[in-house]
Amino acid sequence: MIKAILFDLDGTLLDRDASLKQFLEDQYERFSEAFHHISKDTYMKRFIELDAKGYVWKDKVYSQLIKEFNIAGLNYEQLLQDYLDHFQHHCVGFSNLHQTLEGLQQNGLKLGIISNGRCQFQKNNIKGLRIEQFFNEILISGCENLKKPDPEIFKRALARMGVKAEETMFVGDHPLNDIKAARHTGMKTVWKEDLHWENAEASYVIEDLQELLIIAVDA
Repeated sequence: MIKAILFDLDGTLLDRDASLKQFLEDQYERFSEAFHHISKDTYMKRFIELDAKGYVWKDKVYSQLIKEFNIAGLNYEQLLQDYLDHFQHHCVGFSNLHQTLEGLQQNGLKLGIISNGRCQFQKNNIKGLRIEQFFNEILISGCENLKKPDPEIFKRALARMGVKAEETMFVGDHPLNDIKAARHTGMKTVWKEDLHWENAEASYVIEDLQELLIIAVDA
């Protein structure tokens, strides 16, 4: 019987692609004087390429953009700080996010998050999604000094939530950091399908978060 569900954040609860595009459009407009010689589409496309689905930190991304596009009057620190300050205001959740979390909570399930990322940045994004009230525990690698796929961060989450691995389901989009790692810890796994990654060997595969309301009952 499933008593708890742990979630990844980016690509699972947070639609990072949509969020990033909204942020970049806003950033381009706010810094239009410095970016006037670059089209918005060119700026956004190159940022997304360099960002590599969030796996490259933005100091390197902005440094490369400034170099490639000969951006004058700005340094990467200013653009990075702007990213840290403003991304949270453009956070977009996947469809049925709030309804799903509310439904799972009403069914008596404990909910948690395990996310890789910078401590305060990820906290801000969770607040931006307005979902913090649904979770019993939130573990962020930058706060915990542990990151997925290290099994210790999964074990730490289980201990804090007071549940066993076999009573817990993990939902994530990354085949290795989320699904394989959680499976090796003894949890049932749900892959939030992402065409960017190859198929994951998960207990269940979903396209919409709302599918969890059925899976959690049947598991």
